[in-house]
Amino acid sequence: MASINLIESFQEFKDAENIDRPTLMKVMEDVFKTLIRKKYGSDDNFDVIVNDQKGDLEIFRRRTIVDDDDLYNTLTEIEYKDAIKIEPDYQVGEELYEEVDIQKEFGRRAILAGKQTLASRINDLKKNILIKKYEDRIGDIISGEVYQVWKKEILLLDEEGNEMLMPKSEQIPSDYFKKGETVRAVVKRVELKNNQAAIIISRTDNMFLAKLLEIEVPEIFDGLIVIKKIVRDPGERAKVAVESFDDRIDPVGACVGMKGSRIHGIVRELKNENIDVINWTNNTQLLIQRSLTPAKITSMEVNMETKHANVYLKPDQVSLAIGRRGVNIKLACELTGLEIDVFRDNEGEIEEYDVDLEEFTDELETWVIDEFKKIGCDTAKSVLDLSDEELEKRTDLEKETIAEVKRILKEEFSAE
Repeated sequence: MASINLIESFQEFKDAENIDRPTLMKVMEDVFKTLIRKKYGSDDNFDVIVNDQKGDLEIFRRRTIVDDDDLYNTLTEIEYKDAIKIEPDYQVGEELYEEVDIQKEFGRRAILAGKQTLASRINDLKKNILIKKYEDRIGDIISGEVYQVWKKEILLLDEEGNEMLMPKSEQIPSDYFKKGETVRAVVKRVELKNNQAAIIISRTDNMFLAKLLEIEVPEIFDGLIVIKKIVRDPGERAKVAVESFDDRIDPVGACVGMKGSRIHGIVRELKNENIDVINWTNNTQLLIQRSLTPAKITSMEVNMETKHANVYLKPDQVSLAIGRRGVNIKLACELTGLEIDVFRDNEGEIEEYDVDLEEFTDELETWVIDEFKKIGCDTAKSVLDLSDEELEKRTDLEKETIAEVKRILKEEFSAE
């Protein structure tokens, strides 16, 4: 058999749509020219032709016809008497094209090795193209379909069937994915795992929130508003400091949108992550004040040498400054680059009698007490200082439950 069928290898090559046709042909030719060089010492007088429709490959050998007994190089020349056996019309000085019987000339082992080399080259090309493609997309949002869910990571497929990985650490804690579901995330990095390209995507990286804002807020996309800094506790809370290059544009209002229209979509995407958008400023005290939103500060002491700030607030503002599980104060520290300590401002006031919520375990269920503790309310007064609406907004408790809790706490103080 003169030609060799490569239909499986060739089809695999064709399926890699990102590999252009000239590259495809070149690689296949290179693989079999390597076999030729091993066999004959040179490939100068050989043409390798790939039929991309049939999936087969043919090799033709070119030799110059010389007079009989005038043969110097058997690789590039052929005697006239041998040439006319192939085609009687040949003349001395002409070039003779002869198809090489691949199976006969190279043998089964060499051909098998060629196919394996071809498959390896195909995989390397695919890998390099994939790496280059996604290295150029680092920081971009991409959609993928969940293909497999494991304990430590999930496997997704992009629109071209390329595999992407989202480790548990890159998932929002409340994320729950099912096979076939479409998920949006940001391309974080591309790395090699077991000599294969691994595309790592993330929903917890700050780039994800930055890109979502860029999509929702045209002013950010156009460069009129710049995001100065983002700090996040994924799924819980985020603080975004923005600055406008146009005095006519309110950066916070533009990011939030009319009645929160722009920010609401992002909040839903991030599993109800609470997003505070604040105006960036180089005034440290003002930045601290804004970073502790929604709490209102009475006064503060800032030491830039030690990168430390003491902040004083009214008792009913302390829990707001600290936030649920201390998230608000932690993010404020990250945003300002300072260590912030919060104190109750009781100057000019007599310290009021208060009771720890743990004292009410005989009347209140533990999970109810825990709900209040999550928002920084660990005493009776700290609960009573907040309105019913504020408590309902910041906890998962019903109106009736909040009213009942307040009734029990008030009875304690009236009895006192």
